[in-house]
Amino acid sequence: MERALIAALLVVGLIVGSAVGSAYARARRGWRDYQTARNTVPGARRAAVGLISAATTKIGMIALLLVGAVAYAAAGPDDDRAGPAPGSSATPTATRGARAGR
Repeated sequence: MERALIAALLVVGLIVGSAVGSAYARARRGWRDYQTARNTVPGARRAAVGLISAATTKIGMIALLLVGAVAYAAAGPDDDRAGPAPGSSATPTATRGARAGR
């Protein structure tokens, strides 16, 4: 009877030990994964901030160019305000009447 009891306790000990050992291994693996993730977060955060600031800068520049284009288009054409400057030019221009007689 004593051998059977020892054998049963040995089997129960092996089952409990393997369950506890696998739980311990899972906990160690989870802790190691947590430490790895925790150590990579600052680098990933810096990269994310850099990408967001670059995107924000590009969007801001595009918005400024768009506002400038809309303001330029809203101002209207300059045809009525910009005429030729008064005065003589450096090169004489020929008129139709002067060429007809030649």
